[in-house]
Amino acid sequence: MSTADFLHGPFPAPIDPPEGFDPSAPGRFFNRELSWIAFNWRVLDEASNPRVPLLERVRFLSISATNLDEFYTVRVAGLRELYRSGNITPSLDGMTAYEQLTLINEDARRLMLTQQETFRALRSELENEKMVILDRQALTEADRAFLGEYFLSNVFPMLSPLAIDPAHPFPFIPNAGFCLALTIERRADGLRRSALLPVPQQIDRFIRLPAEGLAYRFLPLEELLLDQLQALFPGYVALNSCAFRVLRDSDMEVEEEAEDLVREFEVALKRRRRGEVVRLTLTAGAEPTLKALVMQELEVNSDEVIELDGLLGMADLKELVVDGRRDLQWPPFSPRVPERVQDHEGDMFAAIRQKDMLLHHPYETFDMVVRFLTQAASDPNVLAIKQTLYRTSRDSPIVDALCEAAEAGKSVTAFVELKARFDEAANIRQSRRLERAGAHVVYGFIQYKTHAKISAVVRREGDKLVTYTHWGTGNYHPITARIYTDLSLFTCNAPIGRDAARVFNFLSGYAEPEMLENLAISPLSLKSRLLELIAREADHARAGRPAQIWAKMNSVVDEDVIDALYAAGQAGVQISLVVRGICGLRPGIKGFSENIRVKSIVGRFLEHSRIVCFGSGFGLPSDQARVFMSSADWMGRNLLRRVETLVEIKNKTVKAQIVSQIMAANLYDEAQSWVLDGNGRYLRDPQSGDPDRPMFSCHRFFMENPSLSGRGSAGARDVPELAHTPD
Repeated sequence: MSTADFLHGPFPAPIDPPEGFDPSAPGRFFNRELSWIAFNWRVLDEASNPRVPLLERVRFLSISATNLDEFYTVRVAGLRELYRSGNITPSLDGMTAYEQLTLINEDARRLMLTQQETFRALRSELENEKMVILDRQALTEADRAFLGEYFLSNVFPMLSPLAIDPAHPFPFIPNAGFCLALTIERRADGLRRSALLPVPQQIDRFIRLPAEGLAYRFLPLEELLLDQLQALFPGYVALNSCAFRVLRDSDMEVEEEAEDLVREFEVALKRRRRGEVVRLTLTAGAEPTLKALVMQELEVNSDEVIELDGLLGMADLKELVVDGRRDLQWPPFSPRVPERVQDHEGDMFAAIRQKDMLLHHPYETFDMVVRFLTQAASDPNVLAIKQTLYRTSRDSPIVDALCEAAEAGKSVTAFVELKARFDEAANIRQSRRLERAGAHVVYGFIQYKTHAKISAVVRREGDKLVTYTHWGTGNYHPITARIYTDLSLFTCNAPIGRDAARVFNFLSGYAEPEMLENLAISPLSLKSRLLELIAREADHARAGRPAQIWAKMNSVVDEDVIDALYAAGQAGVQISLVVRGICGLRPGIKGFSENIRVKSIVGRFLEHSRIVCFGSGFGLPSDQARVFMSSADWMGRNLLRRVETLVEIKNKTVKAQIVSQIMAANLYDEAQSWVLDGNGRYLRDPQSGDPDRPMFSCHRFFMENPSLSGRGSAGARDVPELAHTPD
């Protein structure tokens, strides 16, 4: 199959412009929020995909619920504030906040109803595999004996049953708080009360009951609580009950002139717990008085209430993915150690000195990034380490290495981003720890997030200093690196090392770099460089030279970048985009965007790397192409309000790896791909529902084939270069 075949084969034919379509009007963009919900529909669809193992489908259902919760607490909360403040400024696609909220409400309700239908289907399939989710009516006497002891030992001490009356006001329910609301009656005199039973989040949601052999039997925690109400409200009987779950506005406002940024964030995190309710989910059929009480006390209206016939809080379903049923999960996969590192007996500096090396995570292990820093910490020839930290794990081996280096007397500077949403508290803890070890901790800018992923190690070699750098598209987080696809570039190229030093000086001293040799950074030059490169590709097309752009992102919503792509496509540039999540660009419209194709890949691993390739008058793939990796998506926040990097790849082997392996396989993928049409629909190969039909999977390809730049003496065998020989 030729390059042209796999570039054009999977994409639908362009459509006629929709009635009334104006290429200069806001309708040339898709709505950002609805595009995000469309992404979550694709995630949810994996929960019904017969090609996916059963417990992985349960995991996808859980992920879709977690995603939707975050969407409400951040995006919907923001739109809600805009609407309430009277802001009528339209979004990029021309909709007001109210219009967006209306459409989001409709689509999200459909999504949540489909989640319930999916759960019922999965529950039935789980039963066929002897994994049963019970309700309290199905408990046996033996179960009740076990649960009675379990309740008293593991649950009862955590509970705080609350009567609701003038002496006991309705308590504050935190974000993601899950509660049972009750109407109880005293047996002695018939006195009725309202009561509340918060379900503790510190206890597993699903209690495993005794079972024989490989069988698994689970009881939801709320079912146990309802079964044990007599122990909680002795002398009372429950007349009515319902479960409800609260989501609150999680965004934070930070004073720009805060004297102590760390202290300001510690205060802001406490404020987050008390954000206004943005969504209340409630069990369907709740007794009207009980429902009214909950709504009144939480100050929500009917538009913010969603009644569900089934399980609330589906994010907790991840607990069902148990180690004892590995047969119902993805086959085990062990990330590779690059052959070149093995050739040098694990010495990262020797491997990098040989030539630039690009690792493709999770297929190549993230342990190499950790090893790079741990070796730097213990190497007597290393004098200094500089490191950005946007997100990392609680017990971070990266932070361990930096602390070890600082305690050994090396100069260590850590650039910690306190504004990494939902990781602020963890980053504060890590920064305190680094300071105690003797590292310099810099918090960067108040107005910009530091999102770039850079490590720089300065090492004395003979009579000179050599700078080794690592550039990443993902976070320094060893846990997420097991499931996120990202790139890690290791190099001791001197110009790139100088660029890293200039970026670090910008972060610590606010001094804008006057010259970057191999790099563009936002908010200073990344966007302008990107627009320049797109325009240059359009010039090649107008001159009759081959002109192509391949790019891979998480999101594409920036107005100027999208318009530049439209203009390039109209000039004749063939543009193929792999956009996992939000896409505001409308592809495949005749006379407007017919040369632009967009696909999304959703599968075993979460696509996270950012790549852009320009044919530069030679087409793609080509040795003459210009190839870049980046920490930035094509969004206004990344291009204008964050510190991000766009690194040009000069090494031929690394360029071939990105173009002929990584991008080619993504474009050729069939098994996990959804194609976006001009009407905003994501279409899937109708045969993807047949688990017996062979389909090309880029994830499987990467698991089976080593990266080109990581090959050593053992890798003399040929590695498939998909752009030339897809099979």
